[in-house]
Amino acid sequence: MEFVDRIAETARLKAALAGKRPALVVMYGRRRLGKSTLIKRVLSEGDVYFLADRSEGQHQRLLLAKVIAQVFPDFDKLTYPDWESLFRAVNYRTDRRFTLCLDEFPYIVEQSPEVPSVLQKLVDEKQLKYNLVLCGSSQNMMYGLFLDSSAPLYGRADEIIRLTPIRLPYLQEALSLDAVSAVEEYSVWGGVPRYWELRENRKSLDDALWHNILSVNGVLYEEPVKLFQDDVKDIVKTSTIMSYVGAGANRLSEIAARCGEPATNLSRPLKKLVDLGFLEKDVPFGMDEKNAKKSLYKIADPFMAFYYQFVVPYRSFIELDRRLPIEQALSARFQEYVSMQWENLCREAVTGNLMDGVLYGRARRWWGSVLNEHGKPEQIEFDVMAESMDKKCLLVGECKWTARENGRQLAAELLRKAALLPFTKDYTVVPVLFLKNEPTDHSANVMLPQDVIRLLK
Repeated sequence: MEFVDRIAETARLKAALAGKRPALVVMYGRRRLGKSTLIKRVLSEGDVYFLADRSEGQHQRLLLAKVIAQVFPDFDKLTYPDWESLFRAVNYRTDRRFTLCLDEFPYIVEQSPEVPSVLQKLVDEKQLKYNLVLCGSSQNMMYGLFLDSSAPLYGRADEIIRLTPIRLPYLQEALSLDAVSAVEEYSVWGGVPRYWELRENRKSLDDALWHNILSVNGVLYEEPVKLFQDDVKDIVKTSTIMSYVGAGANRLSEIAARCGEPATNLSRPLKKLVDLGFLEKDVPFGMDEKNAKKSLYKIADPFMAFYYQFVVPYRSFIELDRRLPIEQALSARFQEYVSMQWENLCREAVTGNLMDGVLYGRARRWWGSVLNEHGKPEQIEFDVMAESMDKKCLLVGECKWTARENGRQLAAELLRKAALLPFTKDYTVVPVLFLKNEPTDHSANVMLPQDVIRLLK
C-alpha cells in the first residue's frame, strides 16, 4: 500500500535529525500505526536501525552489535559488558553524524532497567556524536520514561512524537474508495495503516472481514488482547470492561453492576482506557467533562467498536466456523453500526472548522429531558451541537445513514427541538443535516459523505 499522510511527523523527525547538534527523538503510539515504517523512510543507508525483542540484556547487546557492525565493520568482534560501554564504543568509532534507532525500546528497558539512566548520563555530557531515536508501542512505558517528571530522561528529548490513527480521507485515498464506501470501511478498520494493508489484499470488505477478523485464523482475531498486552496488567478485567461497554453498558453504574464491583473500583481502569484511546468519555454539549452523572463511556476506536459488537458476542460460532448467525447479525445491524461511526465523523468534521464562513469549536452530542410545547417532559437528543468561536451561532445537527430523507422535515424537527432548550435563545441556531444520500427535496445546509471527508482533511 502506498505510504500516506504523516506529513507533519515526517517533517519534525527530519528536522530534528538534521539539526545543528545530535538529537534525542522519541516516537510512540499503539501497535500497527506505522511508527517503524515512518522511521525507516527517514533513515539513510549509513544509519542504524535495531528492532529489540524480549531477550535478556546481554543477548540484546550482542544483537545490536551485529547490526552496528553492518555500518562499522568488526564492531561485533568485542563483547560489551554493559550498555554504557556499547553506547560509548559507538561514539568512539564514528567520525560522522548518523542516527541510531532503537525500536521497541521498552523491551530493552524491561530487561535492563538501568538503560534510561545510562542514556541520561550520555545526553547530559553533550558528547554524543550521533542521533538517538527511541521508539515504542507501550504507550504507558514510553510516557513514563519521557514525560514523567521523576524519570531519568524527562526533559531530555528534543522531539517527542506521538503517532495517532490516520484520518479517514487518507483511507479513501489509499484504497481508492467512493465517499460512502470510505465511511463504511473506516467504521471497521479505523485509522490504522496495517489494517488497511490487510484490507487491500482482499477483493471486498466482506471478504476482508471473514479472512482477517471473523475467523480463528484471522490475523486480527485476537488483536485487542495483543494491544492490551503492551499497556495493561489485568488483561481479563480490561477485556471484560470493553465487552460490557461494547454491549451497551455506557454509564459507570451500569458497568460496575455488570462487573459486580463498586463503581469506585473502576475509576482507574476506565481512565486508563480513555488515556490509551480505547474508550472515550461522552458528556452533553455545554457540560463539565467531570460531571459523572451525565457522562457515558463509549468505545473510541472504530476497529475495537466493531470487534466488541460483532466478534466477542459471536466467538463461540466463530470457533465452530458457523457463519450464518454472524452473517445475520451483520445483515441486520451493520448499517446501524456504521451510523454511530458516521455521527463521530460528523462531530469531528465540525470541530475547529469553517462552515458557511462560521468557525466552530468542539462539537458534541446533547441529550436530556425538557418540557415540550405542551408542557410535558420530552427526551430529546442532538447528534451534533457546536458553538461558534464568536459565541453568536449554535450549530445543531442530525446525522442519518439511511435511504433518502425528507430534508425539510428533518430541519424543521431540529429547529423545534432546539427551541425547547433554554440556552438556545442566546444564539442564531444553524440546523445542519449530515446525510448518507441526497435528500428527497432541495434542502439547505446538507452535508454528504464527500463534504464531511473534505472537512476532515
